[in-house]
Amino acid sequence: MKIGKETTPRTAICTSNPDTIVVRGKNLTEELVGRVSFGDYFHLLVTGKMPDATQSAVLNATLVAIAEHGLVPSVQASRMTYAAAPDALQGAVAAGILGCGSVILGASESCGYFLEEIRDRAAGNTDYTEAARQVVGEYRQARRPLPGYGHPLHKKRDPRVSALFNVAAQAGADTTYIAIAEAAEKVIPDIVGKHLMLNVSAAIPAVLLGIGFPLVGLKGVPILARTAGLIGHLVEEAEKPIGFALSYQATREVVYEGEAPPGFVPSE
Repeated sequence: MKIGKETTPRTAICTSNPDTIVVRGKNLTEELVGRVSFGDYFHLLVTGKMPDATQSAVLNATLVAIAEHGLVPSVQASRMTYAAAPDALQGAVAAGILGCGSVILGASESCGYFLEEIRDRAAGNTDYTEAARQVVGEYRQARRPLPGYGHPLHKKRDPRVSALFNVAAQAGADTTYIAIAEAAEKVIPDIVGKHLMLNVSAAIPAVLLGIGFPLVGLKGVPILARTAGLIGHLVEEAEKPIGFALSYQATREVVYEGEAPPGFVPSE
């Protein structure tokens, strides 16, 4: 059954013959292997272009900033999966990445669309205050969370925000989306009733959109970065297992609130 207009599968990413492997128009073994960093190669794969110095600095900084975040739920899921199936590293990595959603890792993409909405609403005006006020107000009225704002630990600005903004400024990146993100941060207290400071999930799209990174690819940056972090955790899990300890902690602290047969006494 034909679905869609295209009948011939096409790709501009990779091809090969017995002697040469071509990736995005470049000879893999002669132009890329040993000559470019993995971050730059990632940019080439996604955009079809090698990054310039500014794009390289900003993209690599975001990957470093988000790769590790401690024993968050996705990491715990990964380590517990590995504890149960140490022969399937790929399954444990996948278990962690599958938790990429609107709260963990996926907020960067959501915030990218939020920032883009403010830019569109500003219609060329470089004072983004009113546009930010309108969009934040609409999110508030619809009871939608403001992606990239607020953090359970960093009540002031997430320190990674300043680090990424500084990299972007020093590298000469376009700071349009940084200005938009900061405009939203300023209007939030009057609309929401409390300060919600920028966190790293806002800083990532703010700097990446400024170097022309595609909006539809934003979620891939934290996914790629966190994969590296998960592999680090899983190597540690293999050497010093805590996966079952994490499971034990959860069962020890859980409070059963359901019905039980007469005389039933739960285990200590």
